[in-house]
Amino acid sequence: MKGEAKSIKVNVIDTLEDDDVYDLIFVTVRYNQSESALVALKDNQSKNIVTMISKSNGFYSWVDIVGDKLLPAFPGAGGQIKNGILYARFPPKILAATVFGEISGVVTERVENIANLLNTVKLPYTMNKNMKAYLITHSVSDIAMLSVLYAENKLIDAKTVRTRKMAHQITVTLKTYLSAIQEADVVINPSAFKMLLKCPDIILDFFFMIWLRTKMVKDMMLSDYGSNANNEIVQLRNDLLKFLSENDIAPQEKNR
Repeated sequence: MKGEAKSIKVNVIDTLEDDDVYDLIFVTVRYNQSESALVALKDNQSKNIVTMISKSNGFYSWVDIVGDKLLPAFPGAGGQIKNGILYARFPPKILAATVFGEISGVVTERVENIANLLNTVKLPYTMNKNMKAYLITHSVSDIAMLSVLYAENKLIDAKTVRTRKMAHQITVTLKTYLSAIQEADVVINPSAFKMLLKCPDIILDFFFMIWLRTKMVKDMMLSDYGSNANNEIVQLRNDLLKFLSENDIAPQEKNR
């Protein structure tokens, strides 16, 4: 931070026994690692497993593994490790906060406990009563914005990715999938995303052109980050398309 690296000692374990009980277990892996992580936790007796991960097709597969211990969430921070140093990214509070909630939408004691925890460490949060809709909507935005960085499992070159054509591809993909999940009776959540469907393409194209030229995108295109992110986005997209197919919806993207 501001040119200074700080170290914090963290106690870790390399084996989790079934009777090792924790108040909360946060699962902070990529989407394509989520099921294997939950399988590793399924016999543990801890009662609260908080998945800080996107999910593009509902929770049935995760519930099948860990049952009612599951509490879905999504982090309001990010970052990456470069040369052994974690570079954290905390977006403005108005744009991003940690989101969590019961699958049922009920505000339970454990939801309130997580809120108190985040208050203690002064991290912004939002309780959400429809986490399925929130995570599917969030997956759609990730798929649209990140899939343009890769083609045929290779990173797009830096010059091409900054073009209007790439920005327009994000616009088209985003609108197509937002319309598709609405057709599948998924509420667009947060509701502000509904405005994107009515926003003229030229305005969204301009916004995404600016985003594609940010340092964030430049960092995302580093080879180690890029290949991992691409694997995640591919599985998110495949699972979204499977979910839509199960609802007899086959989204057709317009010519780009």
